[in-house]
Amino acid sequence: MTSASPSAYELTDIFHAALGAADPYECVTQHIDHISRTFRDGGFKRLFLVSFGKAAYLMASAACDHLPQTISRGIVITKYGHTQEAALSPLVEVFEAGHPVPDENGLAATRKVTNLLNNADEQTLVLFLISGGGSALFVDPAPHITLAEKQEVTSLLLKAGANIEELNAVRKHISLVKGGRLAELAYPAKVISLILSDVIGDRLDVIASGPTAPDDSTFSQALEVVGKYGLLGSIPASVKSLLDNGASDKLPETPKRGNLVFDYVENIIVGSNGKATEAARQKATEMGFDAAVLSSELKGEARLVGKELATKAREIVESRPASPNPDRPVCLICGGETTVTVSGSGRGGRNTELALAFALEVEGIPGIAFLSAGTDGTDGPTDAAGAFADGETTGNARRAGHDPETYLANNDSYNFFREAGGLFITGPTGTNVMDLQIILIKPQVAELSSRKA
Repeated sequence: MTSASPSAYELTDIFHAALGAADPYECVTQHIDHISRTFRDGGFKRLFLVSFGKAAYLMASAACDHLPQTISRGIVITKYGHTQEAALSPLVEVFEAGHPVPDENGLAATRKVTNLLNNADEQTLVLFLISGGGSALFVDPAPHITLAEKQEVTSLLLKAGANIEELNAVRKHISLVKGGRLAELAYPAKVISLILSDVIGDRLDVIASGPTAPDDSTFSQALEVVGKYGLLGSIPASVKSLLDNGASDKLPETPKRGNLVFDYVENIIVGSNGKATEAARQKATEMGFDAAVLSSELKGEARLVGKELATKAREIVESRPASPNPDRPVCLICGGETTVTVSGSGRGGRNTELALAFALEVEGIPGIAFLSAGTDGTDGPTDAAGAFADGETTGNARRAGHDPETYLANNDSYNFFREAGGLFITGPTGTNVMDLQIILIKPQVAELSSRKA
């Protein structure tokens, strides 16, 4: 399926409806009155704005537009290419930095935030605007660990297929600002954190590594994650030493529930994958589909999830003649975040790999169209958000001399879709609420396939 096919247009419309429900600007705007009342009723003298993550710029833009006379100073840290030409307040500094592997720009910007918070006191209200990607963009390693060593640990865990909870358990324990430690830095200021969730279950302790939330993970658990993926002998010695010392109670743990600093913190989820998938369902229904959300907590190995979703689509095709509404097209929607265990040398992300696995399972079956894409517009280390697929995708590729199984085995899904067609390229969307998977099943063609079978 190409991006110019009728089904691709429908999938794109549904995808953009989901993005609209996670619009960072609107998500923050809805809470401006609460921020204003808190500032006024609390008798605060200063408001510090700190925004970090892939959606940081648009979230900060909303605050600057609606609180122009209230913000005293501000700092924004976002991914390269995720800012816009429109300038924010002259009181707000904007930095771009590395993601998913942190870089020196992120470190320098984070330390500016630390210096800003050193000036916070009881008369200060701190507004944190936090979104996915914050774990990499907001970075300051623990003492005796260099940024390069933290980069290495992040890369090793990503390549090994660690999920976001596991990755963050480690990152929180080798950081000065994650796992509730940002709340410690802001204390005794009052804190409001508006959070755009990019994790399954919208867990406050996981989003951007939970900088303003109590941390339920421990040094011992972080050490277990490293061991689970066979990396105890691969991570830098300084990191191994720190985790060992922490697990042996030689270092203070991250702040836990009941810590006084959290009495001054209000964490609010303002957008999530659940809201996005529901908006997608509503849009598909308006377009005439019998639409349903299967899950907003999809996880697991991308290629296995792709196969499972394809199996679900095939089951619907086979049962279509006996269904109560055989003439009504179907739309199935999922959201979440899968993982990829990298064993090959190719190029791709979890969405293109998932889409390729899906395409292989529906090969030769007409009437099924699919899109898997990241809501941030980026799928792994590529310029694509994801990919379209249907029953003709892999068959057409074979006839053109491209073996889809070879591409999948080499984790080369991006190059497969680049050659075969089907890459979904949006550019940075300005938001980040994990991934979306959308399946369309057209009844007329699907029934014909079922009868032939």
